[in-house]
Amino acid sequence: MTDSAIVTFESKMMIDGELVDGQSGTFTNINPATEEVIGEVADASAADMNRAIDAARRSFDETDWSTNRELRKRCLLQLHEAIDTELEELREELILEVGAPRAVTHGPQLDAPFADGLKYPARLIDSFEWETDLGDMVISVTGVNTRCKVWHEPVGVVGAIVPWNFPFEVTINKLGQALATGNTVVLKPAPDTPFNATRLGRLIAEKTDIPAGVVNVVTASDHLVGEELTLSPKVDMISFTGSTAVGKRIMEKGASTMKRLFLELGGKSATIVLDDADFNTACLIGIGPLMHAGQGCAAPTRMLLPRSRYDEGVAILKALYENIKAGDPQDPGTICGPVISAKQQQRIQGLIRTGVDEGATMLVGSPEPPEEFDRGFWVTPTLFTDVDNSMTIAQQEIFGPVLAVIPYDDEDDAVRIANDSVYGLAGNVMSSSNERALSVARRLRAGFIGLNGTAGYSAEVPFGGYKDSGVGRQNGLAGFQQYTEIKSVAYPAT
Repeated sequence: MTDSAIVTFESKMMIDGELVDGQSGTFTNINPATEEVIGEVADASAADMNRAIDAARRSFDETDWSTNRELRKRCLLQLHEAIDTELEELREELILEVGAPRAVTHGPQLDAPFADGLKYPARLIDSFEWETDLGDMVISVTGVNTRCKVWHEPVGVVGAIVPWNFPFEVTINKLGQALATGNTVVLKPAPDTPFNATRLGRLIAEKTDIPAGVVNVVTASDHLVGEELTLSPKVDMISFTGSTAVGKRIMEKGASTMKRLFLELGGKSATIVLDDADFNTACLIGIGPLMHAGQGCAAPTRMLLPRSRYDEGVAILKALYENIKAGDPQDPGTICGPVISAKQQQRIQGLIRTGVDEGATMLVGSPEPPEEFDRGFWVTPTLFTDVDNSMTIAQQEIFGPVLAVIPYDDEDDAVRIANDSVYGLAGNVMSSSNERALSVARRLRAGFIGLNGTAGYSAEVPFGGYKDSGVGRQNGLAGFQQYTEIKSVAYPAT
């Protein structure tokens, strides 16, 4: 592995405006590419988490943060500028703790969300219709001429729970919209990737006017510390990105306090390559599961090819998978780095073996890690063909560098196969005709569709899914609105 730039990590978490230690001591952060220790970070107890919740509750109830829009706008722009001063250190930090390839940090891992993750919601503070006047109307129940208005107000205290695969991207989009709408936040990063969050905590404490308690960053090795957010009656909303299994647990545990929920969960996204597509271009989307070792909820892990051109498409994909290897995330040419942990590595390898056992053809790849790595958590890029959509590798979210190629008979069959999933997060359609691709996209039960190689990834575009892929949307106006409550107000018209 090549050496990385020197990075100064923040070991303390941030509660009520102060950088503090954890009552449970510290826990170790590991580089998934080398298994070397990166550093130690504060390990919070349940008492620490509840102290953070109390701080967020108090700052929402007792300060003007929820009503002072100019302050919120100024603070978001201050945080953007503060991150910019340490952007390159943050890049190196993400490569080290996430195992993210350097190339991916120049896109969705860092640069893309940094560009507008805070600036877009800051702009919305001025343009959003916080109050809508419905005008005068005679209310049928009372017969009284009445003026009616609708107000958007912040939800309150938001528990933001973040995964390890794209931690900065998810965090900054949660913080931007929750803070812009006037909420206070308790941020719980994943135990595997805490340092990007503690860095943000330090920047907030030292370089912004965000009042104490408005943002709290709580790091913990114990996932149940994060569950305090779901159980606490002082927390009004959970904003969670992660697995469907955990999302269902949050929904269940939050029911007793009627938690508002945003859940961005798993996916098993299908790419439909139509028979009129340019296959040399269309099949290149098969590279998707190799980006960041397939550790993306919207990764296009099923590719649907027409039987009439199936062999042609498979040949292109075979050459692609034979020529892209897992590699050092520090290398600018790497797109497929390590997976996050030994647990994930073993899980992915088990699913690859299941694919073989169920009769799919493992055309390229292996359930064994690449021979060139003797340390780290590596998975060999693997291409399966002759896959039936009922197979485990076509139904379960693998979250690794594995593509399942499925044949279809006609357009109706392709749509049926794509929709035959408990998930509905994303999808792609490739065709020589935008009109034909659009007509197929309308039939797909998924929330984020790309046509002919495009993707609507942006702070301005809502992202989220149907079915087991979640509830609500991140980003865009829809994402902004979900952090608000709606209050209808009526009074006698004059």
